[in-house]
Amino acid sequence: KEKINLTFVSEFLLLGLSGYPKTELIYFALVLIMYLVILSGNGVLIILSIFDSRLHTPMYFFLGNLSFLDICYTSSSVPSTLVSLITKKRNISFSGCAVQMFFGFAMGCTECFLLGMMAFDRYVAICNPLRYPIIMSKGVCALMASVSWLSGGISSAVQTSLAMRLPFCGTNIINHFTCEILAVLKLACADISLNIITMSITNIIFLVLPLLVIFFSYIFILYTILSMNSATGRRKAFSTCSAHLTVVIIFFGTIFFMYAKPKSQDLNREDKLRTSDKLIPLFYGEVIPMLNPIIYSLRNKDVKAAVKHMLNQKGIQ
Repeated sequence: KEKINLTFVSEFLLLGLSGYPKTELIYFALVLIMYLVILSGNGVLIILSIFDSRLHTPMYFFLGNLSFLDICYTSSSVPSTLVSLITKKRNISFSGCAVQMFFGFAMGCTECFLLGMMAFDRYVAICNPLRYPIIMSKGVCALMASVSWLSGGISSAVQTSLAMRLPFCGTNIINHFTCEILAVLKLACADISLNIITMSITNIIFLVLPLLVIFFSYIFILYTILSMNSATGRRKAFSTCSAHLTVVIIFFGTIFFMYAKPKSQDLNREDKLRTSDKLIPLFYGEVIPMLNPIIYSLRNKDVKAAVKHMLNQKGIQ
């Protein structure tokens, strides 16, 4: 078998779960159900945060941003994954791969910052309640959200352009469901040390910094809650933070499992890539966006009340 040696690849082949046809059918059904739940759950949260005046607070403003981000993130890869599972067409164009990589990375970075901003919002609400309307004004919230989106986009544009300018020779098979940046870098036949350095810097900015903000915010929140005399006040404060903290633990825990685990396996031995390495991004990419609205809705009386109010209005009409 003659080895093809190309410095430019016009398309990539996404291996996914090929070789497991029965598993592919289960995977298709699972992904489709999750995607529909993501669209409906997050869609409802966005509508409520816009049209229900009781939810016009910084917390729900950020939650609306998070829901919109989850829809964008999943929509950048899930529809193409579903199509490839039905048609068995696994090829994706070079530019299509770049677009998918850009959106995936941008949304991930933005979510890290948004979760940090939400932790700061909870800190101000619980530790400085009297100054809360002044500190977390509409202008400040809009600025915080804009910084999250813009910085995520810029970071992803840098990472994507650095990855896609690399020469790809030999194989064009990506052992993954999507054009995940680490899976694509494995195919490059050039020095990727610049990519690794810039990605390490990105990890510090988008993982370490938000985690420090979250950690210190919750240290102060915990201290304030424990200092409260009222048991009802303590319970109320805990309930407003529990949903956000649950999302933070699931989100960052999955990211660290994906990107911070030791790469003891030989990167070039794609056939040795474990199925778990492919299914973890599924959890990160679809299960978390599906859980976000469920977690926030189940633990939140305001959201429940807004849903009831919306359903009652529809009933009246």
